[in-house]
Amino acid sequence: MKMLSLRKPLLFLSAALVGTGSVRADFALRDGDTLAFLGDSITAARGYTKIVEHYTLMRYPGRHVRFVNAGEGGDTATKCLARLDRDVFSQGATVVTVAFGINDIAWGTKADDEHKKAYLDGIRTIIERCREHKVRPVICSPAITDVPPDEAEKGYLQAMTDEGLALAKSLGAETIDIQRGMREIQRRVLQSNAGKEKSEDQMRLHVKDGVHLDELGHLAMAYSMLKGLGAPPEVSSAAVDAKKATGSGEGCKITEVKALPDGVAFTRLDEGLPLNLGPLSGLNYGWVPIPDGINGYLLKIEGLAEGDYEIKAEGRDLGKESAASLAKGVNISGKTADGWQPGGPWDAQSVVVKDLVDARDKLWGADVQQGRLLANDPNGSELTAGFRKLESDLETQQRRAAKPYPYHFEVRKISAAK
Repeated sequence: MKMLSLRKPLLFLSAALVGTGSVRADFALRDGDTLAFLGDSITAARGYTKIVEHYTLMRYPGRHVRFVNAGEGGDTATKCLARLDRDVFSQGATVVTVAFGINDIAWGTKADDEHKKAYLDGIRTIIERCREHKVRPVICSPAITDVPPDEAEKGYLQAMTDEGLALAKSLGAETIDIQRGMREIQRRVLQSNAGKEKSEDQMRLHVKDGVHLDELGHLAMAYSMLKGLGAPPEVSSAAVDAKKATGSGEGCKITEVKALPDGVAFTRLDEGLPLNLGPLSGLNYGWVPIPDGINGYLLKIEGLAEGDYEIKAEGRDLGKESAASLAKGVNISGKTADGWQPGGPWDAQSVVVKDLVDARDKLWGADVQQGRLLANDPNGSELTAGFRKLESDLETQQRRAAKPYPYHFEVRKISAAK
C-alpha cells in the first residue's frame, strides 16, 4: 500500500487559532503542576485530554506535570460547582481548563437569556472558587458542533461563550477560544469533502449526533487547546555543515560531527521530542497541522554534494532527501521509510509513551468507577492504595520513556547502483 504524503505547509495559524489572541512566552504548564480538565461528556470521553498529556510528556520531559480528568456527562458551568471540591481541588489541581456551553443551553433548545445568565454566573463562580484555592483557571469555549462554520460563527453558542471569555479576562483568568480554533480545521474538512460524492469518503469531526467528537474531532480540539496553552511551532532545530564538520542547534546539542566520504555523521541530543500518535496518524495532518504547528523537529545540512541521501538515526531508516532539500532544512518529526513503522527513535519513544498514557487512562477509569460505584466494597481502601501506587509507577515510566537520549545520525549519499 502506498503511503500518502501529507506534509505540505498549512498556513492558518492565526491568533484566532491560538485562541488567546496573543503569543505566550512559554508553555502554560509548569514543573510541578497538576492540570484538571473540567468539562462535560466530551471531556469525560478522554480523547483530547490524553493527547494534551502525551504532548506535554514528549515536549517537556523535564517538567513533572500530572493530569486529572474532571469531565462528567451532561454537565454545565453551574452543575459542576457541586463537584469542584471532589474532582478538582481535592485532586491537588494547580491549573484547570474549563470547557462548558453546549449542555448549558441544552444543545441549543434553551438558547435564551435565562440559560446564558446561568452559564455566565457559573463561569464567574468557577473563577472565584479557583482563586480561593490558588488554582489557575483557563476558561475555554466548548468544542464546535457540526453546524456549518459560517453559521456557527454568528450563532448563539459562540456569542454566549464570547461573553464568557470576556468575563473571564475581566476577572484575570486566561482564556482559549477552542471553537474558533476548531472551526478553522472544520473549514478545511468541509473544503476537502466538497469534492467527494460518497458520504463514506468524507471526513468528519463528529459522530452522528453532531455534538460529540470522533477521533479527528478530539485531535482538532487537542490541537486548539495546545496552541492556546502556548505550544510553540518548533521542538528543536539542528544545523550541520558537512564540509566544515561543525554543527549547532536550538533546543538541542550537536556534537561528534564527522565528515564521511559519502556524507556526514553527528550526534543530536534534544531537550524535548516531537509527538507521534501512531501509524497512519499522519493521514489526519492534512486537516490538523501537527507537523508545522507544534511538531517542528528540524534538520538542516549544508555542504553535501548534489544527489539523494539516505538518513538514519540510531540505525532507524528515515528515508531519503536530496542535498538541495537538506540544505534548505526539513522537518523530520514523522519522517520514515515505512509508513507502517515509526521513523526515528523519537518516534518510537512517542509510541511507547502513548501506550503508557492509554494505560494510565484505563487505570484512572477503574479507580474512579471503583470509588463511585462500589462504596461498600470491603476491599475498597486496599484497591485505592493500589491504584495510587500503580499510577505513580506509570507516571515514572512515562517520563523515563519520554526522556531524550543522544541519537547518532548518519546521512549518506545513495549510489547509482542502488
